[in-house]
Amino acid sequence: MHSSDDNQSAVRLHLSDEAATAELGHQLAPLLAPGMVVWLDGDLGAGKTSLVRAMLRALGHVGPVKSPTYTLVEIYVISRIYWYHFDFYRFNFPEEFVDAGLGEYFRDDAVCLVEWPEKAAGQVPAADIVLMFHICGNGRMLDVVASTEEGQKCLNALKRGWQDAGD
Repeated sequence: MHSSDDNQSAVRLHLSDEAATAELGHQLAPLLAPGMVVWLDGDLGAGKTSLVRAMLRALGHVGPVKSPTYTLVEIYVISRIYWYHFDFYRFNFPEEFVDAGLGEYFRDDAVCLVEWPEKAAGQVPAADIVLMFHICGNGRMLDVVASTEEGQKCLNALKRGWQDAGD
């Protein structure tokens, strides 16, 4: 980890393998509150869906967790909270977000996890937290950036938990 000050709005984490990604998912999931929007940015195969899968497993979901590349959104209901996992990779124009009626999913009783948000630029709601994956050898570097006050609270708690985990 490259920062430890609670006033900083970003942190860089090293995820050495899939187990480290799963651990991050287990720590991050309970910190996300209904109404939050999380953008997941990174190349194909960078670990975005793997992190979402780990978060949902941490919350008790036992069914399949698949990439919504073709369906645009996968829906999970856990403890009366809706978890929407979006993938806009196949969008050709940002307006497809509106045409598909996806705005109605961004509600106060839902956590929205958005892959490829730039493909819906100007349409998809702004992020509370942005997770930027960078492939680095066999592992990943992950930049976690808070964009709102709620995102900052989540980032601060994540930094404390990650330090406590000894990474």
